Amino acid sequence: MESLNRMAIELVDEALEYAEELNIGGYDLENEASVLDFGLEFDGGIEAGLLLTEIQTAGMATPSHRLGELGGAPIPFVELSTDQPALSLLCSQKAGWEVMTEDFEGLGSGPARALVAEEEEFHRVGYTDAFDLTALAVETEQDPTEAAAEHVADLAEVETSGVFLLAYPTASLVGSITNAARTAELATFRLSELGYDPLDIVSATGRAPVAPVAADERTAIARTNDAIAYGGTAHLTVREDADIFEDVPSTAAEGHGRPFGEIFDDLEWEFSEVPSDLFAPAKVTIDVIGGPTYVHGETDEALLVESFDL
Repeated sequence: MESLNRMAIELVDEALEYAEELNIGGYDLENEASVLDFGLEFDGGIEAGLLLTEIQTAGMATPSHRLGELGGAPIPFVELSTDQPALSLLCSQKAGWEVMTEDFEGLGSGPARALVAEEEEFHRVGYTDAFDLTALAVETEQDPTEAAAEHVADLAEVETSGVFLLAYPTASLVGSITNAARTAELATFRLSELGYDPLDIVSATGRAPVAPVAADERTAIARTNDAIAYGGTAHLTVREDADIFEDVPSTAAEGHGRPFGEIFDDLEWEFSEVPSDLFAPAKVTIDVIGGPTYVHGETDEALLVESFDL
């Protein structure tokens, strides 16, 4: 398998080449690390969000969008499909890197994680990457700093000049797009967390509504999580049957039925305290090759209409 980071860097080059058309910006830090602004000072947009999703999945997933309807209102939906769910979703797209320094904080996703490969997903999949350039998408309200780039370079074991930080806030169009594109990832991750071998997941497709851009990060975080947990649908094709499929959708979680804004408020926005089984699509079809097809969960349009303030 070719390096995830090599494939992602080709797409980073595309983002830099068409930065003006994508409504994004790029610049170098003093330590020669590169920053691509996907929504902090620049507007970004749907195409920027789809390209960033491709970078997050190392070019091994296909994102698209179309206009749908929610509560009688036209709303964009994002769909993502991949035939390499273990690598593209678990080993690349998953947001599993907390970038924290004295002057910066953000949540990282993308192929840079595969150069570190310390998360449990990499042990399950059996994959570690090696490359001299790397890309990390960082969900943050802050401009990336030199210390943040050095933190990534140190853990990924690359030169700071080889680090590309792709920054965007949740409260941005790119934030809404890329988070909606996580539906297949969360279905795959949830099934893996339940003990299913991720290498037996042959393909994954997910779809979710694009949350309206909120005025602040907390509202945006709540809305984008609601979009998947109450409006996200996924289809997985798998090799082996199992008795755990009914536990994959968010409807199986004990706290299901409440908007994420309320859940986060009750837990004083301590994300680690939120039950992990809530982070899943609302409805999932699991198709066993040569076996049965299971359908579990249901969407909640009324809750989404309220969450999106439609």
